[in-house]
Amino acid sequence: MNDNEIRIADYKPEYKPRYIAINEAWIKKDYVMEALDVEELHNPENFILKGGGAIIVALLGEQVVGTCALVNNGEGVYEMVKMGVDEKYRGYGIGRRLCTGIIEKARALGAVKIVLYSNTVYSGNAVALYRKFGFHEVPLGKTDWARADIKMEKAL
Repeated sequence: MNDNEIRIADYKPEYKPRYIAINEAWIKKDYVMEALDVEELHNPENFILKGGGAIIVALLGEQVVGTCALVNNGEGVYEMVKMGVDEKYRGYGIGRRLCTGIIEKARALGAVKIVLYSNTVYSGNAVALYRKFGFHEVPLGKTDWARADIKMEKAL
């Protein structure tokens, strides 16, 4: 597989089973499913899209191999959530393609800033990727994510 075989596309309802499976896999591997995870995964139409957010997917042919979403927090601030790549397809630059795509999507939505919460212990590779895309650490503050030990943001 090479980078040219992957395309980034907007979410469609038929992608929901893979959106759930990819994200549940990485969450359950190192963390515990939280109530917010369940809402974002099982009801993305209402929880993410209806509020002005977006979901993108990485496709290999017609198979969803990665996902990333934006939750509209208001005032031009979007939270990047559910960035996941199917374990069988890691190491092919799909996470990089998703980061590029979600930043482009945020700009198209009029975002002034993207924030994200992550974990430096189990998601260190993801945190390193976010840094490469210009995200920087800010004080964690109050968060709804029990697993989060780092907050990052990127001005657009």
